[in-house]
Amino acid sequence: MANMFSSTIGKKLIMSLSGLFLITFLLVHLSVNLTMLVSSDLYNEGAHFMATNPFIKIMEPVLGLGLIIHIMYAIILTLRNLKSRPIPYDVKNEGNSSTWSARNMFVLGCFVLTFTIIHIINFWWKIKVSGSIPTTTVNGVEMHDTFTLVTSLFQIWWYDVIYIISFAFLGLHLSHGFWSAFQTIGMNNSKWFKRLKIAGHIYATVIVCGFTIIPLYFLLQ
Repeated sequence: MANMFSSTIGKKLIMSLSGLFLITFLLVHLSVNLTMLVSSDLYNEGAHFMATNPFIKIMEPVLGLGLIIHIMYAIILTLRNLKSRPIPYDVKNEGNSSTWSARNMFVLGCFVLTFTIIHIINFWWKIKVSGSIPTTTVNGVEMHDTFTLVTSLFQIWWYDVIYIISFAFLGLHLSHGFWSAFQTIGMNNSKWFKRLKIAGHIYATVIVCGFTIIPLYFLLQ
């Protein structure tokens, strides 16, 4: 068992499973964020629930660990690939067999990681650590006014540009990573491959469009 997880296949399996876990989180995150378009109270209640629910509080460090594992194994596998293939494939021939996003998953991941760090500093750190945001009362419950924190940033045009570009990179990363993860765990026959590839494109489109609509909505108000 230990030998399997130390092999390249084992490392790809760990990276795929952690990636699928992060993919699930993105849907949850998007569903909460979309409540901003409905009302400030609804979003604040959703954010408060995510911050105080015991199960979510347990899952938060698990999520962080999943992200770290995904990044760590991506770096390990990329370095191993570079070591085993020091001379790059001919670009013309490589383009015939794979997409641009498939050939640049690590680069796309680095862009996404940079934005994730910015995102954590702007939101998670202020809410969880510094406590530098105002509070509000919703239905008799005092909670962080997360809505004001988030929407104030979305009214800054250059932040929205960075935000939207970052999610465009994430979409490219997801469009390949989605079906590739399922392929790694064994769903790799021709029947599943075609379906998963379509599902990956649909999922990536939903994530990019969903997260992009929100900053544009508040910027244009």
